[in-house]
Amino acid sequence: MLVNMKKMLEDAKDRNYAVAHFNINNLEWTRFILETCEENESPVILGVSEGAIKYMGGYSVVSSLVYGLVKELNIKIPVALHLDHGSSVESCKKAIDAGFTSVMIDGSKYSLEENIAMTKEVLAYAHPKNVTVEAEIGAIGGEEDGVANEVLYATVEDAILLSETGIDFLAPALGSVHGLYKGEPHLNFDRMKQISEVTNLPLVLHGGTGIPDEQIRKAIDCGICKLNINTELQLAWANAVREFLNSDLKTYDPRKVIKSGEKAMKDAIKKKLELLGSIRKA
Repeated sequence: MLVNMKKMLEDAKDRNYAVAHFNINNLEWTRFILETCEENESPVILGVSEGAIKYMGGYSVVSSLVYGLVKELNIKIPVALHLDHGSSVESCKKAIDAGFTSVMIDGSKYSLEENIAMTKEVLAYAHPKNVTVEAEIGAIGGEEDGVANEVLYATVEDAILLSETGIDFLAPALGSVHGLYKGEPHLNFDRMKQISEVTNLPLVLHGGTGIPDEQIRKAIDCGICKLNINTELQLAWANAVREFLNSDLKTYDPRKVIKSGEKAMKDAIKKKLELLGSIRKA
């Protein structure tokens, strides 16, 4: 069942859990996530970066794939199809027109005034179409689609100003990074809680891979309702496939190669759902 993110994240906020946002990269990735979340009765957000959209063939291809799998697999849990880190108003509009149920407009690299203006333009296009909007303040570190970024912590004042645009969710940069951490994560939980309280919005934590479990649970207590995970699933899948290929030099069927990472990936998905407390919340 394709829905926007509003009800699922508001429920997560009210009941003190978080919904997993898993990035998808192909058909098998999407199927493994949907099947695991359906089995565990957990709502899920399928996030797609602009790089993944280009790789998979375009916005309409991604949308058709997700809608088709949800129908053919008889998925009953709430599923949101979300544009992750939309870099422009135009990319958000393309995603909405293709059937995405939620978008993120990431104007964090621009001035606050430009970020707010871009966000308002996306909101004006999205909300009449029942599409939810996520925005970012500060700058999340690490690497996203090959672009390296330094962490720039969000301020409470800027978070308030961005929240006043009418966004549905806010991703404040508070020390997390995309990809693998070099050293220990340094999350600002005090500011996280303060932003949650003053904006009263469900908060989003990007860069969920590598954050210790106890810090993720603390983040949920401080207002995080959506956790973005990508690298962790990529590592689980890649390690299993590498082991399979090293032990079987004769198999060449790509279906068997890709499927060899299924169990490891599904195990990683279930472990994360358990940590977030979203199982049986659909």
